[in-house]
Amino acid sequence: MTPEPSADAPAHAIETVFRIESPRIIAGVARIVRDVGIAEELAQDALVAALEQWPREGVPGNPGAWLMATAKHRAIDLVRRRERYARKLVEMGRDLETSAPHGHIDEPADPDDIDDDLLRLVFTACHPVLSAEARIALTLRLLGGLTTVEIARAYLVPEATVAQRIVRAKRTLAVKAVAFEVPYGPEREARLGSVLEVIYLIFNEGYAATAGDDLLRPALCEDALRLARVLAELMPKEPEVHGLAALLEIQTSRSAARTGPSGEPVLLKDQQRSRWNRLLIRRGFAALARAEAVSTGGGPGPYVLQAAIAACHAHAYSYEETDWARIATLYGLLAARTPSPVVELNRAVAVSMAEGPEAGLAIVDALVAEPALRGYYLLPSVRGDLLVRLGRVGEARGEFERAASLTRNERERGLLLGRAEECG
Repeated sequence: MTPEPSADAPAHAIETVFRIESPRIIAGVARIVRDVGIAEELAQDALVAALEQWPREGVPGNPGAWLMATAKHRAIDLVRRRERYARKLVEMGRDLETSAPHGHIDEPADPDDIDDDLLRLVFTACHPVLSAEARIALTLRLLGGLTTVEIARAYLVPEATVAQRIVRAKRTLAVKAVAFEVPYGPEREARLGSVLEVIYLIFNEGYAATAGDDLLRPALCEDALRLARVLAELMPKEPEVHGLAALLEIQTSRSAARTGPSGEPVLLKDQQRSRWNRLLIRRGFAALARAEAVSTGGGPGPYVLQAAIAACHAHAYSYEETDWARIATLYGLLAARTPSPVVELNRAVAVSMAEGPEAGLAIVDALVAEPALRGYYLLPSVRGDLLVRLGRVGEARGEFERAASLTRNERERGLLLGRAEECG
């Protein structure tokens, strides 16, 4: 017998479809109302309508299209009720006229124009008038489909703080009259950097959680990777977009091997590489190849360089077979392109593997007084590892203990205290 459909089936379908489709719905509606805050409210109105109608009438054949149509109808009704509805309707009519199959276009389309509502939403949510925290919160809300509760849990801040960031971000976009568009030329290049930065930050928080009881936050990694893939599809001629996608694909491929049975961290040298996801690695290699193919000169950008470093690790069948000399060279190029003490610390690790721990320690010791790394737990952690390799275990123990005192992640703290004990 075929089982009776669950009473919760429509609600589950609504939840699933809305999480997947909400970014496109918000983007499509925002193009009409020109306000991401109002667009999100109208998308929520469509969700409420679905919750009322689908359990009674059944889930439509194309639920995503149903939600989009409902939200857009409400948006048009809102525009009609606005004080200046006449001008808005004229603009909308002109847009429909020029986009119709048999419409006449007097001027050729700008080849640099990108006509995609979702991409407009990405660039709007990541506008540089917003702080980095506001961009992340708004991006996760609008594009990742996360609730304020989920965002607050991910970043270990009060829900009210996240809600305020999102509300202020929407208000700022409205007050500053930020256009709902993909900018052109130099402005696009500047805004693209902000978009990529936010996606990268979201991924990093999922890949190595700043605080809490878990090393990984897989949902954040998945959201960031999905956004990078969407961006790569929408902007196929941007090498840095493909570079970021390649980096995230390859980094995500290691997820299953990065923690043990109890959730404890597993260092790169101890990971079972057979557990690395080869499909994601192949996707990463393909994205890196696309980045190199569309590069127009001037040398690779920071995301392409980081993807190339990740590819070196993915190419090696064991830790010992890793091409550390190439990785050190790539980190040198990255440091020249985007100088950063964190990049230099990573270069120190690669140099220590290629040339010996003394060479790496010299680089690390030069970073000890760096203000930006004063509370960064990985500085004493890396220094401790180099001291162990040099046989200076007593000094190493102190470094591991200091690193443990600096991290806010319980899993990392446990690993570091364990390493300190081994130096006893």
